[in-house]
Amino acid sequence: MSSGNEEYCQMWEKLGLNLEAHDQLLRALPLIYQEVYLDQENRPEAMEYFDFVVMEIHGLRIKELQDHKANGGKVVGSFCVYVPEEIVLAADGVCVGLCAGAEIGMAEAEQVLPRNLCPLIKSAMGFKLSKICPYFESCDMIVGETTCDGKKKTWEILDEIVPTYVMDLPQKKSQKGKELWTSEVSQFKAEVEKLTGKEITVSSLSQAIKLVNKKRKVLQRMSGLRQVNPSPISGRDALLVEQIAFYDDIPRFVEKVSALCDELEERVAKGIGVADGSQARILISGTPMVIPNWKIPYIIETSGATVVCEEACTGQRYFRNLVDETGATLEDQLEYLSERYLKTDCACFTPNKERIEHVVEYAKDYDVDGVVCCTLQFCDPYAVETQKIKKALEKEGIPVLEIETDYGQEDTGQIKTRVEAFVEMLPSKQVV
Repeated sequence: MSSGNEEYCQMWEKLGLNLEAHDQLLRALPLIYQEVYLDQENRPEAMEYFDFVVMEIHGLRIKELQDHKANGGKVVGSFCVYVPEEIVLAADGVCVGLCAGAEIGMAEAEQVLPRNLCPLIKSAMGFKLSKICPYFESCDMIVGETTCDGKKKTWEILDEIVPTYVMDLPQKKSQKGKELWTSEVSQFKAEVEKLTGKEITVSSLSQAIKLVNKKRKVLQRMSGLRQVNPSPISGRDALLVEQIAFYDDIPRFVEKVSALCDELEERVAKGIGVADGSQARILISGTPMVIPNWKIPYIIETSGATVVCEEACTGQRYFRNLVDETGATLEDQLEYLSERYLKTDCACFTPNKERIEHVVEYAKDYDVDGVVCCTLQFCDPYAVETQKIKKALEKEGIPVLEIETDYGQEDTGQIKTRVEAFVEMLPSKQVV
């Protein structure tokens, strides 16, 4: 994307962006993207669309959002996979993810937040305070959630800057927890109707549920093809597709991922993979990796291994479960929505037997040789739960590497040394 595009510049200026800082970001992104993505060999041709999306990340899609708003539509921004995007769509809104994965605006964020706070939270706040994110500035409503103490208190500060609605997620998946969450989903529906001025009907919610299910199904299809050895797509490319799912136009996204899967199926039939099949297969488990946080997959895949699955919000948690489409009343539909979203794995829950079982399940289904448990610094729930994950995996004879990091590049060399040593000790595969 050219930062000199006059139409885009006018749009960004109208949104109130810090044009100088924003221009620096746009100049840096292509250089990083070239190294991490475009320099890969033997990429699927269908990845060209997703490359285009990244190059237009603050351009074409933002223009689409502005056109939607100009026609009376609303844009809702969220930070978590627990926010039901179907409800936003049912009111003719657009839902976009706002999590940020870069060390941008950290100085501004640390004026209102402590330094020893999760980098994902600080980055999101930094993007807002530094006026560098056109998605943030396009939103008519911001939705937070209570998945951790850091977020809960951050939403209070964010609400002083921009109106922020908070959904209360229960700490236990108990009957009381289900009742609380169903109530929260129902209240969110009312809040979205108030924002948009449009009543959500059985018909509109049914259409939205089916549409988002289509997105999940096509991501499930792509994920299933990665179970094959050799994998027909790199972990970096698969992660990119999963990241783009949070803000791209859904019908177009489904079409493009379907075309990608068609190509991947052809590659599988011909035995074409991103490597020769002898590389170690790695599962990444832990905290989400949002654009442009590609550090860990890049290190792993330039250290003699292939990432074949992500147990993360940018991964299996986002598309594992579908919403029951048979609801005949709004009450049924809201109940099915709440049931689906509450099934999502997160370290915020206690006890959390299901998530641990799912990590072991993925490790077996994807025939991995090792698991990298990656946690963002100061994310206590995931850092603590890693011990149970590690214990369960080692019981199954699956090696584990624990990594704690942030969005900076200072620890890249150290992490690469550890990853290379980990990969080297894994058993080598026989190429058939």
